Amino acid sequence: MTNLNSWFEKGLTAEEYQSQMESHKENMSKVYEEFSVPVEDEAILEQLKEQKLRAIVITEDWCGDAMMNNPILLKLSEHAGIDVRFVLRDSNLELMDQYLTNGKSRAIPIFVFIDQNGNEVAKWGPRAAKVQAFVDESRSNLPAKEDPAFKDGQKLMIKQLTAAYTEREDFWTDVYHELKEELAMVKTVK
Repeated sequence: MTNLNSWFEKGLTAEEYQSQMESHKENMSKVYEEFSVPVEDEAILEQLKEQKLRAIVITEDWCGDAMMNNPILLKLSEHAGIDVRFVLRDSNLELMDQYLTNGKSRAIPIFVFIDQNGNEVAKWGPRAAKVQAFVDESRSNLPAKEDPAFKDGQKLMIKQLTAAYTEREDFWTDVYHELKEELAMVKTVK
């Protein structure tokens, strides 16, 4: 198992990441401001603090999935005492290529949770199952790639996905619950 401490140390803090953002900065802030961790989960998240986990987020600011998922992770992390660092995918392909989706896609964001020794203890991303189903359905309505209407259709689909990611609290809740369930299974070595 690869020691991930150096990747964590190389990563940007949330403030550094947000300050360098050129795309989706306002949308990410909106999700962050409007999403709340459920009060009934406080005890579970308090127990997670004992794990002293850290997270490496493989991301890019142009990514709509990152725009929605990253602020939810940040909110969860604040309640669970998880230190988060952001690593930009496009300038860190060596790390990204260790976390390909379906063994071939550089889909982001990918959240890699590590213990204090730099060992991976959990991983999540790039999408919650319900969000993936929504994206799959949206893609199924696109014309074939060879069709001259494909490019315009794809632009419209991306615009619609961005709007949904920014507005649909049910998507935010699904992301949060999947993350919480993944982290609930973590048992680190003391």
